[in-house]
Amino acid sequence: MKRGPLLHAELSGLIAAMGHGDLLVIGDAGLPVPPGVRCIDLAVSRGVPGLFAVLDAVLSELVVERAALAAEIDAALAAEFQQREIGAVETLPHHHFKQATRLARAVVRTGECTPYANICLWSGVAF
Repeated sequence: MKRGPLLHAELSGLIAAMGHGDLLVIGDAGLPVPPGVRCIDLAVSRGVPGLFAVLDAVLSELVVERAALAAEIDAALAAEFQQREIGAVETLPHHHFKQATRLARAVVRTGECTPYANICLWSGVAF
């Protein structure tokens, strides 16, 4: 059994396989997953698991070079994202954010039900 916070085998394996510049999206329960993009669906019920619990577990294993949020995001929610080590953060109009998800290695669906609680994470390198 792993020692780290991220115990989900499929998600952990995906992160281990990611290369520099690969995109991983962590989204709320309503974020559409484009056809052909892998979906790791963790949603159990409203709010379970919450987006930030999943994000923190992912960040324990993923080196992030940059990130993107929807421009429509609430300021308090954006500040919550900024408290994490996620590199440079850009904002995109929500329709552009959804277009970016087409290039993702996977979309991780959480039980989060807060509007625009989604983040794009581009992997960096540890050296």
